Amino acid sequence: MYAFSDELRARVARNLDTFERRETTPDGYRRAAVAVALVGDADGVATFLLTTRAPSLRSHARQYALPGGRLDDGEDPTDTALRELAEEVGLHVARPDVLGVLDDYPTRSGYVMTPIVVWAGDRPTLTLNPDEVESVAAIPLGDLDHPGSPRFVDIPESDAPVVQLWLRGRWMHAPTAAVLYQFREVALHGRPTRVAHLEQPVWAWR
Repeated sequence: MYAFSDELRARVARNLDTFERRETTPDGYRRAAVAVALVGDADGVATFLLTTRAPSLRSHARQYALPGGRLDDGEDPTDTALRELAEEVGLHVARPDVLGVLDDYPTRSGYVMTPIVVWAGDRPTLTLNPDEVESVAAIPLGDLDHPGSPRFVDIPESDAPVVQLWLRGRWMHAPTAAVLYQFREVALHGRPTRVAHLEQPVWAWR
């Protein structure tokens, strides 16, 4: 388990600061951002927020996701990640609490996703927006180090392997799995790992 501490905040910020992130904007792709929001639980354990998307959403309903969405006009990815965090789960985080940025991840649904890592407070009060979020869970960071995870699965439709991460008793897929895998490798362990080439399952190609 990782303690929600000043030492952890400094380590994550240092690892992200020394990481040479890669940007990408393929032609025709729209821009989006997600928040890897780090919060402390009642036992002092460091966790990240993982939502289940509302059943009424037109795409990817009831799927696990990090808080996030499309960039509005005039926004940069940090603006979007912080706005979506507030809109989806009622969590207001200021720019000084942004610890860093991971690689852009192009999705099969036509977005370039930029992950923003934020220090989001100790035992925050969350207020869910039912139009966007069905539920939210605080997942211990230690769960990202589950043995045998991630795994990489070959599929006939792509030359790249599908990445799967073991979380909440099941295998989770990219793009969320790709972002969390890179967060684990880079932010927690200081290992410069790339994920943009990793594939999503075919059912997510829309």
